[in-house]
Amino acid sequence: MANSKRTLFIKRRLRVRNKLRKVNAGRMRLSVHRSSKNISVQLIDDVNGTTLASASTLEKGLGVVGKNNIDAATKVGAEIAKRAKKAGVTEAYFDRGGFLFHGKVKALAEAAREGGLKI
Repeated sequence: MANSKRTLFIKRRLRVRNKLRKVNAGRMRLSVHRSSKNISVQLIDDVNGTTLASASTLEKGLGVVGKNNIDAATKVGAEIAKRAKKAGVTEAYFDRGGFLFHGKVKALAEAAREGGLKI
């Protein structure tokens, strides 16, 4: 019996997240969500269960409202790095969820690294 795309996505997301929790205990989590129209990222403190910073293509200030391409992902990555510095965070681990580390997700991660966030 073949698995659906959604089932495979959920299995991949859980596998990635559980492995990262074991390896990177105590660090902040940079969680990425990508839809067909937007991309968003959150800096999460799992110990306290709070979101410290977030950025998304839905924000008008970034100038990429409703776009989901590599340029938009790069701008979101640079913005989350800037907001993380403002929140006093220099290190985080990159939680790509069930998304492959390719294209938009990779561009977001590289932009965050260039912005000074160690992931």
